[in-house]
Parts: sequence; C-alpha cells; structure tokens
Amino acid sequence: MFHAAFANPFDLTLYHLINGLAGHHQILDKIMVFFAKDALEIYAVLFVMAFFALPKRDVEHRHALVMAGLSGILALVINVVISHVWFRPRPFTVLPQGTYTELVAHSTDASFPSDHSSGSWGFAGGSWGHNTKLISRTFTVIAIIVMFARVYVGVHYPTDVLAGMVVGILSGKIMWTFSRFIYPISTRIAKIFKFGPSARVAKHSKGRSHLA
Repeated sequence: MFHAAFANPFDLTLYHLINGLAGHHQILDKIMVFFAKDALEIYAVLFVMAFFALPKRDVEHRHALVMAGLSGILALVINVVISHVWFRPRPFTVLPQGTYTELVAHSTDASFPSDHSSGSWGFAGGSWGHNTKLISRTFTVIAIIVMFARVYVGVHYPTDVLAGMVVGILSGKIMWTFSRFIYPISTRIAKIFKFGPSARVAKHSKGRSHLA
C-alpha cells in the first residue's frame, strides 16, 4: 500500500478556506453536519419516496432509480479498492492542532476518495439522462452540498471529494452498460408493489393487437 501524507498547496488553501467557515454560525454548522453525516441515508429516503411517488405505470423511471442506487453501491466498492492501494490520512490526523475545525468525530481510515461524495455522485450520475429532471437535479444538488459539507466539517481535503465525484460519475456510466441485465430485476421489484401495466391492461392490449 502506498501512503501519501503530503497535502498539495491547492488542497491546503481550499481546505482552510472552506473549513475556516466552520464554528461561526450554529445553524450553518448543523446543516453541514447533517449533510456530511447522513448523505447516504438521505439518498436512501429519497430513493424510496421517488419509487412510490412516480406514476403507477412508470417502470422505466423506477428502473432508473434502481440503476442510480446500484451506481452508488459500485462507487463505494471502487473506493474500497482505491483506499487499499493508496492510503491518504485524513486532514485532522496530520494538520497542526488549532489550524482546523472538526465538527464531527471520525475514524482515521483513508481519506481518499470520499465515500460520501462517491456514493452521492453515483446516485446523481446514475440518474442523468435516464430519470425525471426533478429526481436528477435533486440528486445532483445534494451531491454538490455533500462535497462541500465533507470539507466544511473537517474530515476531507477538496481533492478527496472531487475524486469521489469522478468515481461516482464513472460508476453511473459503468452500471448503465449492464442495464439490460438489471431491467428484469427492476420490473420484478415494481410488480411486487403492483407498479407497471396491469395484467388486465396488458391482456386487453394484446387482444386488440391480434384483432388488428
């Protein structure tokens, strides 16, 4: 495993600029902590809400939600591989005390890439061009906030979250190449909750087609 404790000037400058905002505004701190800690849970809740809020017959967009979720999972798997090859310490483990503000307690595991950023961008990137604009834009806005929040609370360098964005977007593209294999699973899940064209409608349409 390659260890890289050195932080480049870009990371240090931007890290201190963003993290320097922490600890001065209680409401902003709470908002940033919320997004920094609970990003993946937020996406899980949005996934469920969107899945049940979509029109009953809309299987395609429900499939897109499944693909977005799988893209987020794939991004986390890729991160595990990267962190076992290149270990980067978190900023609060190497920077001098008093030069940063840590708003959330965190383990000293690998800082690069950011799991929260990767997972968030996996959801966002996996929905681009395949889901409704409302869902895609919501996922993307939250991913951007999560990136900022992870640096704001002091647990990541800027390039950690930027790398997470790249991993997440690539994961979305990779997952969609396997869409045709996952689609039957998505439709089966939809049918469990009685979503999609009903059997009666499908049968009626088939009969009309035959008569024509």
